[in-house]
Amino acid sequence: MPCASCHSVPPELNAFGRTFKLNGYTLTAIRQITAKGGPSTARLEINETFPLSVMFLASDTYLNNREPGTQNNDVEFPQALSLFLAGQWTPHVGSFLQVTYTQVDNHVSIDNTDIRWANQSQLAGKDISYGVTLNNNPTVEDLWNSTPAWGFPWISSDIAPTPTAMPVVAGPLAQDVAGIGGYAMWNNHIYGDVTAYRSVHLGGPEPPTGAGATFNINGAAPYWRFAYQQEWKRTFLMVGTYGIYMQSFPGAISGPKDHYVDAAVDAEFYRHFGPHLLTIYGTYIRENSELDATFAAGAASMASNHLNTLRLTGVYHYGNRVRGVFSTFRTSGPADPLLYAPAPITGSANGKPDSNAYIGEIGWWPWQNLNLAVQYTWYTKFNGGGRNYDGSGRNARSNNALYAAAWFLF
Repeated sequence: MPCASCHSVPPELNAFGRTFKLNGYTLTAIRQITAKGGPSTARLEINETFPLSVMFLASDTYLNNREPGTQNNDVEFPQALSLFLAGQWTPHVGSFLQVTYTQVDNHVSIDNTDIRWANQSQLAGKDISYGVTLNNNPTVEDLWNSTPAWGFPWISSDIAPTPTAMPVVAGPLAQDVAGIGGYAMWNNHIYGDVTAYRSVHLGGPEPPTGAGATFNINGAAPYWRFAYQQEWKRTFLMVGTYGIYMQSFPGAISGPKDHYVDAAVDAEFYRHFGPHLLTIYGTYIRENSELDATFAAGAASMASNHLNTLRLTGVYHYGNRVRGVFSTFRTSGPADPLLYAPAPITGSANGKPDSNAYIGEIGWWPWQNLNLAVQYTWYTKFNGGGRNYDGSGRNARSNNALYAAAWFLF
């Protein structure tokens, strides 16, 4: 099937794409190898060919002011090269499994991965789809693009500086945890998902020691997701909530713990205008933290802290060939001169985590599997300030970045 069957633009899912994911990626027209087993032998049903695909991303990043000691106009060829196993494995079991090489790390690693068992039934006279998910990133299992794993920007520079402060549900745990949970969608309206996560620390010593790991989950960290969706003839609306509770031993596997509670609300809206489409996403995350371990180690000036993060994105699709995107995000919280200490580029001179940014993007799809994009990010505040934010003379606008990319999917 063409890419547009599931996506307005990858990875933005439409109604059919959400249904495909909800049902375990198991819709397929690939011929099957089948064999009936005897009384004590299981049946064999696997694809004659596995659904493999490739992503190639090449890019160039130009900063408003280069980082000291580095060149500007940083070309990455490739920025990323991914292999996907995305589709049915056997009846009721499928995956979105991504392995990625990145130039910035110069190695191959497991990327976003979601393996599912799914089934359908009836509950109270209405259809219910339900299943089990095994994944490595809180929110990667989500069906919508308002949550962090699949939120905008879908491609971006991995060279340009980014703000330091970030809720744990918004990326710091990605590919560093393993989670298993259950989900269900009832009557195509009400959705729920509960998943428990454990730390994995890929690339470290085995068995893992937790040494040097910023987050080392004590026990399991429960993640929850509940949403309601409604679709009309040309309009769609989803409102929901998600979050995670985590106890962590920073850099250890015992001793004092840090506690995090991330609670979020989100919404997704889209409306068709003939062949064109407007999509709007929004999410607000409130993170409350009790940093007992970090405070005891002298790395925070107070034990109780919080972060507020707001992200809003609007996308206008001119058919499925051209898109224009405008997005903004804001992060704020109380000052902590130890937790957010001064340091060149990455630090905060006033100890505040506050950052404000705007992102504009224009993308052209001459074919459905090729995206040519130009993106500009501009900051009004970065790590607590606008001017000399890091204590070393760098301004927020110094990190403004022009990013151009060619994104191949085949």
